[in-house]
Amino acid sequence: QLFDRVREDDPDFQHKIVPVSSELTQPGLALSAEDVEKLTACVHIVFHCAATIRFDEPLKHALQLNVMATQQLLSLAQRMQRLEAFIHISTAYANCNRHHIDEVIYPPPVQPEKLIDSLEWMDDSMVRDITPRLIGDRPNTYTYTKALAECVVQQESSKLSIGIIRPSIVGASWQEPFPGWIDNFNGPSGVFIAAGKGILRTMRANNDAVADLIPVDTVINLTLAVGWYTAVHRPKTALVYNCTTGGINPFHWGEIEHHVMSTFKRNPLEQAFRRPNANITSNYLINQYWILVSHKFPALLYDLYLRLSGQKPQMMRVFNRLHKAIGLLEYFSSQDWEWNSDNMNMLLGQLSPEDRKTFNFDVRQLNWPEYIENYCIGTKKYVLNEDMSDIPAARQHLRKLRNIRYTFNTLLLVFVWRVFIARSQMARNIWYFVVSLCFKFLSYFRASSTLTA
Repeated sequence: QLFDRVREDDPDFQHKIVPVSSELTQPGLALSAEDVEKLTACVHIVFHCAATIRFDEPLKHALQLNVMATQQLLSLAQRMQRLEAFIHISTAYANCNRHHIDEVIYPPPVQPEKLIDSLEWMDDSMVRDITPRLIGDRPNTYTYTKALAECVVQQESSKLSIGIIRPSIVGASWQEPFPGWIDNFNGPSGVFIAAGKGILRTMRANNDAVADLIPVDTVINLTLAVGWYTAVHRPKTALVYNCTTGGINPFHWGEIEHHVMSTFKRNPLEQAFRRPNANITSNYLINQYWILVSHKFPALLYDLYLRLSGQKPQMMRVFNRLHKAIGLLEYFSSQDWEWNSDNMNMLLGQLSPEDRKTFNFDVRQLNWPEYIENYCIGTKKYVLNEDMSDIPAARQHLRKLRNIRYTFNTLLLVFVWRVFIARSQMARNIWYFVVSLCFKFLSYFRASSTLTA
């Protein structure tokens, strides 16, 4: 579906694409001599976006994929006879240990060559033990190695025309090729789906913190524009472009929660585990309480049901994976950053009105409620491959889940009454006192409303 429009415009477009076999972890990127000859003779622009984006990648592997492979590609780029621009995709969180991030390359936490030499003789267990001390105040190996990669790219800026793009949290498409396209569970997509399925009920985040999402087509449009500008204007130093929304068109995690829940209630996912009802809290203890009550306890009950019916239990495993994924995101959903975006604004001013429309990366035009709705529907259509015509059946399923919940709560109330209240005179007296107090409050509220009217 992503390429339907391209197929209409140019049915034979695939003949313009020449794939080559490569492996980032191998010497020389495992490119054949024929492919190296072709690349060095033909390539004008390199867009380097190959990397591991796993937050919990072992340091040695992340270093190999994000730093050493970058070094090898830069070495190959210097042999490209027609090369005009080398565009490197970094991340806005490469320097997340800083609160304010300018469009500059900051000094690396350690010289990449020294780290590579040091880790070469260590076994995996030894590297794993020292990783927390090495990455220091960065949250994971991904942001750490991407900071090192920026340093590696900068070292070659005197020999190549270089541009560095730092996207924040990349999400579904905004406009191109159509709204809401997404094809994976990465980033917020998996969280949205878990919330829509009724699996995720609580998440630790700051409601007032900026959720710096950036649509994938915005990143691509900027990348193409940077490739053009770098090749044509040949800046003397590597220019950095902070590709973010928070400082230009901010949207907060609390607002995202509201729009995700309302969208999935109108357009429910099929076979939801429970009705969508996720809540965000910044309090650790409250979050742990709801994890116990709304995640682990229902998972245990459901797994018990599966065991009794002769099936393999799975819900506790699902929740454990969910908690691990959300734990990796907490660092980014609990605080704010300020990104300077002068270079992105400068580039926008360099485009003609026609190019500005074709390669639109002006996030000031982004309507967040509409974007989040399209994003959620996109996860339903393109990640889960669900048909929109099945929405009435999905709504019926949600009503069934609501009735089950009401029945369960009623039975639970009756059980608590019979076991804890009906057998004790003191408990009954407390119960009657609370009920009469509530009744008096409601009567007073009604009387006050009548007088006001």
